[in-house]
Amino acid sequence: MLSLLVFSLVLLSPSALAANESAWNGHTTPKSTVPASFTPYYVPPGARAYDSSSPLVHYSEGWTEVFSTAHVGNSFRETRRLGSYLLFSFYGTGIEWFAPCDQHQGIAAVEMDGKPVRTVNTACDSSRRLPQQRVFWLFNLPCKRHTIKAVNSAVPAGASQAIIALDAFVVNLCSEPPPALAASPSPPTSNLEASAPPAMLQAASWSLEQKGSTGVHAMQLVVVSPTHALIIDKVEHNPLTIDGHPAWAALYNLNDHSVIPLALQSNSFCAGGTFLSNGTLINVGGNPVVEDRTAAADFGDVDGLQSIRIFEPCLSPSASGCSIYENHQRVRMASPRWYNTVLRIYDGSAMIIGGSKKGGWINNATTNNPTFEFYPPKNIHGSKGLPLGMAFLQQTLNANLFPIAFALPDGTIFLAANTQATIFDWTTHSERALPAIPNGVRVSYPMAATAVLLPLSSHNNYEPEVLICGGSTISDKKAGYEISSQDRASAQCARMTLTDAGIAKGWEVESMPEARLMPDAVLLPTGQVLLVNGAGSGISGYANVHDPVGQSNADHPVLTPVLYDPTSLQGSRFSRAGMPTSNIPRMYHSVATLTPRGDVMIAGSNPNLDRSEVKYGTEYRVEWLRPPYMSMQRPKIVDGPKILGFKETAKLSLHIPPGDSPDIKVALMDFGFVTHAVHANSRLVYLDHTLSGNELSVVGPPDGKVYPPGPGWVFVLVDGVPSEALHVMIGDGKGPKVDEEAMRNVFENTKADQYDKVKSGAEE
Repeated sequence: MLSLLVFSLVLLSPSALAANESAWNGHTTPKSTVPASFTPYYVPPGARAYDSSSPLVHYSEGWTEVFSTAHVGNSFRETRRLGSYLLFSFYGTGIEWFAPCDQHQGIAAVEMDGKPVRTVNTACDSSRRLPQQRVFWLFNLPCKRHTIKAVNSAVPAGASQAIIALDAFVVNLCSEPPPALAASPSPPTSNLEASAPPAMLQAASWSLEQKGSTGVHAMQLVVVSPTHALIIDKVEHNPLTIDGHPAWAALYNLNDHSVIPLALQSNSFCAGGTFLSNGTLINVGGNPVVEDRTAAADFGDVDGLQSIRIFEPCLSPSASGCSIYENHQRVRMASPRWYNTVLRIYDGSAMIIGGSKKGGWINNATTNNPTFEFYPPKNIHGSKGLPLGMAFLQQTLNANLFPIAFALPDGTIFLAANTQATIFDWTTHSERALPAIPNGVRVSYPMAATAVLLPLSSHNNYEPEVLICGGSTISDKKAGYEISSQDRASAQCARMTLTDAGIAKGWEVESMPEARLMPDAVLLPTGQVLLVNGAGSGISGYANVHDPVGQSNADHPVLTPVLYDPTSLQGSRFSRAGMPTSNIPRMYHSVATLTPRGDVMIAGSNPNLDRSEVKYGTEYRVEWLRPPYMSMQRPKIVDGPKILGFKETAKLSLHIPPGDSPDIKVALMDFGFVTHAVHANSRLVYLDHTLSGNELSVVGPPDGKVYPPGPGWVFVLVDGVPSEALHVMIGDGKGPKVDEEAMRNVFENTKADQYDKVKSGAEE
């Protein structure tokens, strides 16, 4: 499929790297400007290192000290004697073991507090010895004194001897628990605690389970197959490693919770993403090489501002062979973009909207990129594939990064940024201004709200309606030192039907139980909206305000989800009945998505420059929020199509729980590409259908405007209880049309990584 997207052209050579002119205006980690190798070894804020020569580490007989400047403290300890062991007592909540690694290392039996934990193969597939590698870690321990024991226990297969080594331990220190959040006053129109949930969710309570670790911080999240989700982060010292250095992308197995690291070339910090019509996922934009502000100064990555990273469809249950392709000489944007929103539109291509041309925090006229472009490039309005201007992105400075965007059923684009909203027609290059967001609430980064396009159905001719929740009224003209982490977020939800009559009526305003900044809105197959994550005060980002908490610009994590039912009467749409409360803060750089099972995966939170263990530190734990229907008797899709064309009828074989005259719905969903409270392409379309016995005839969406061609998930609901999802391709499964002349013009008139001289790095 790469042949559709990658072309053998004679291209201009990339420009040489140049020194950055940094726009960073926040905290600088001590020693972060000193060049160092990008190895897994890292001591985050809130942690402490203990070298192999520390008197607190006790060795049995058989250990020797090896001196080398490539290792922590210029030495490490090793033993080649089976049965030799080390003991180390520490006070904290987690521990990491670092050691040299090559093909000759052995197998260690690890105990914690006298109990076996794991057998660790400390070898790695490298012919040369790699220093400072993480061979074992264990987090989320109780805050108390622990003792780790590692025993040289076995000779690995194919080896002649067993070697285990210690370079250093890194201990996560105990930190104080997050403060309880004082709930916002409830709106006078409803009793939110007493509100009944929708009928299909009344039978039982919700459940919340913490299980699994992402390995890399979950800044960006997208479900890519029935068994896996793709996680993408910025370049930082994550525990998961690849090729001897920390990884910043991984595939998470939704079934067994294992993770597989993926290799990226460029810094994907604050990128956007979408699927194309053939199922290819593109990850777009990012940050420049961070050379002077983030811990090790040499991460080995390349500029991500113009990057288009390609993840081909990979449906193997084991994720075997899955990888990300990146080549800036052959695949790239024409323009640099950081914090851009990416949509799949009705022809199956990607529309890339806005962003910043270089690093910073709150956008401004110098860094603003008030344009849009397409991938593959299009020759429209005389652009020959190059970016086109958008007045809305100039009018919405300064808070217009990661604009909220939805592809509407008439082919136009809804956009909201700062306090403004518009409908943009890219085919005519025209805008229709909409009423401003009520009460001066700003809804895009760094005053991030979340939004959904409410379910579409033929019953009302697919009338689009949008819901925007949260944000902040902080002025976008204030400097960071004038903003407080305690400035209250907004509890407002604003809703509008995007028809002539609906626009004339304007926004309908409601209030959430709590104020939320940076929340996530997850569409459920039932048509309800789950609001989860976020902060009760502050602003997005880190180390910019005058009173950060740790490095976080925000405070008061909102720990209890709330359910919104768009079909209920105003004043009774919110419910927290049966909702569990988490103990994990999920604020800046947190994510949530629906899964094919129908539960909600919640991950991330990292308001920090690099991995941190201080208050509101880097979060790797995964939570699973399960609606009551997960424990009910559910329908099952026994068989169904792999491709569903527009207006085509397909047969689904079902197993339906017994009952008279069941109420059937068929929900076609896009779970969206999730990052920074933006759920790009999130969508639910109820499909027309007829039931005959256990066979359901389902009619595909009318066209690509109602559901843009590409991957989808089909749930069948019986009396409000959904099945697990069937993975389908909507449309013909072919890639978007490629305009080779436009593609050639982009390459001839731009250079790879051409903005090195004007960019800056290390921003939030």
